[in-house]
Amino acid sequence: MFSLRNQVALITGASRGLGRALAVEFAKQGAQLVINSRAQSTNDLRETEALVRALNAPVLSVIADVSQRADVERLAGEALARFGRVDILVNNASALGPTPMPFLADTPIEEFETVLRTNVTGPFMLTRALIGQMLVRGSGSIVNVSSDAGVEGYPTWGAYGVSKAALDHLTRVWAAEVQGTGVRVNSVDPGDMDTVMKRASEPDGDASQWAKPETVTQVFVYLASNESSAINGKRFQAQNFALA
Repeated sequence: MFSLRNQVALITGASRGLGRALAVEFAKQGAQLVINSRAQSTNDLRETEALVRALNAPVLSVIADVSQRADVERLAGEALARFGRVDILVNNASALGPTPMPFLADTPIEEFETVLRTNVTGPFMLTRALIGQMLVRGSGSIVNVSSDAGVEGYPTWGAYGVSKAALDHLTRVWAAEVQGTGVRVNSVDPGDMDTVMKRASEPDGDASQWAKPETVTQVFVYLASNESSAINGKRFQAQNFALA
């Protein structure tokens, strides 16, 4: 696995699922962690923090809603105050929208807007808050968590799919704008995973066919490490990831 020693990583949505798996794996590889969740997931975030501390990794937990500007600015500020810098940002926090998942014609406008604020505006605001200090140092890695719903048009996945399509394009634009600076911006589609969100989206699905979050972390560690310093503006599929 790729070393993240002496790197500071901020992972949003780290209370469970993929976010927790990434926090644990990053800690194993030597990273210092800032982990985040909304207030509703405080207890779960404490469990993630305990797992990271058990690996002797420095960790800061911050309760913040990434859809809210004031919370994003506080999250970035607390991370920088504690560690002095953020080398790696993983925009993992996501909102699914109402469940059972409705057709677009039945999706409440307020719910549509909430999904977009969490899944698109949130990563934009947090990237904007942290990319400056990366540019000054001439290094940094930003990874946005995407989905195949942002590529394919699935019935009832409208709000979520639209948000992930927008996030992929946000990734490409950020990447084009920082090209040659030493900062890179990429996205990863983790595929179907056995998570609370996945079970909510497909309550009748066969969870035995879904990957465990801890099995899809390799590509994230690669993109966070210096081994990927030349990789920018790419989209990866975690479950198909393998280095030659």
